Amino acid sequence: MTIKIGNAPCSWGVEFAGDPRNPDWRDVLRENAQAGYTGIELGPVGFMPEDPPQVAEALDEHGLDLIGGVVFRPFHDADVWDDVLDGSVRTCRALVAHGAQHLVLIDSISPRRAATAGRYDAAEKMDATEWAAYRDRIAHVARMGAEEYGLTVGIHAHAAGFMDFEPELERLLDEVDESILKICFDTGHHSYAGYDPVAFMERHIGRISYMHFKDIDPAVKADVVANGTDFYKACGQGIFCNLGDGDVDFPRVRQILLDSGFDGWCTVEQDCDPTLPDTDPARDAKINRDYLASIGFN
Repeated sequence: MTIKIGNAPCSWGVEFAGDPRNPDWRDVLRENAQAGYTGIELGPVGFMPEDPPQVAEALDEHGLDLIGGVVFRPFHDADVWDDVLDGSVRTCRALVAHGAQHLVLIDSISPRRAATAGRYDAAEKMDATEWAAYRDRIAHVARMGAEEYGLTVGIHAHAAGFMDFEPELERLLDEVDESILKICFDTGHHSYAGYDPVAFMERHIGRISYMHFKDIDPAVKADVVANGTDFYKACGQGIFCNLGDGDVDFPRVRQILLDSGFDGWCTVEQDCDPTLPDTDPARDAKINRDYLASIGFN
């Protein structure tokens, strides 16, 4: 059994491929390796060049494995299905080209949900017809990733989308076959949504194929939930603090993984606004790696 620790471009503020604020992808790889990580995610497709030899050379230069990639698109919006599918196919192809295993599906932020992140009772819910179509779009991409590309596909709950709260996640897991859809479990988003990530892991560890390590500042969480703060503004306010400084019990997370015989990648994700003067992604990446080492993630 081996638990490997990686990081992701979102820890450098990379959320969308075309954002002019993004750092150079080569700098992200270099700083990631210097901070002590042995793997990295793809980031939004198009952030790294869609030229396998060029990316492979850079990964090799820094001794990094490509872990997986995220499709962060509006699965909730039937009108942009072509865009969702395009991003999914391109991500699958990039992952296969580099021997990466994990395809992560995230329903991106919806204006209908943005102000109610962390408040299940106040959040708008889909009716039965909308939910069924939404579920089937997720299942379509999951089946494609698993059966056509041989990837391990995980659903990832995310604040302010329509796969945000624990009841929604568990409903989807009940309705989509485990053979095509596992869980990419994000400790921070589960806490942001108002639930206990440790308790969820204890119930569902057998279906968790991949982990995202994220911590939550409880004081910032209380403030942004109470005020209906936009997700990206919450990131700028530091809701995702350094690992070990928030409300996620990472020593217990580690023990659950060990007890279950988890074998694979755990990836740090510390979404941030890199334009803020006190933000230093390279510094935080090193702090987070050192913290994980201090609790036994070597």
